[in-house]
Amino acid sequence: QVQLVESGGDLVQPGDSLRLSCATSGFTFSTTPMSWVRRDPRAGLRRHYVASINSAGDSTAYADSVKGRFIIARDNAKNMLYLQMNSLKPEDTAVYYCAPTRYIDSAKFADWGQGTQVTVSS
Repeated sequence: QVQLVESGGDLVQPGDSLRLSCATSGFTFSTTPMSWVRRDPRAGLRRHYVASINSAGDSTAYADSVKGRFIIARDNAKNMLYLQMNSLKPEDTAVYYCAPTRYIDSAKFADWGQGTQVTVSS
């Protein structure tokens, strides 16, 4: 069973940085492309794409809204996924989730973690 445990969220001020972590188990992490998505409860239930990384960790992609500020990375030896978030803005406020990329748009994926809350406010 896929298990995803996100951590690292906090209340920070605009311009601050945070590093999110995602501990994974239950699947072969080293061969699985991974993504971060986020959901702002104030804006509804839909999760929005943030960033993705291939299995080897040498190819990444980002939503336009975070490009140049966020960095996705992974450690296949530790089955860990990371999101370095720099120059945070109030609009980055959301609950952040990690998941295998193939599942982020799947209505059938039921193994979401609890997410980690990021709040950016002065």
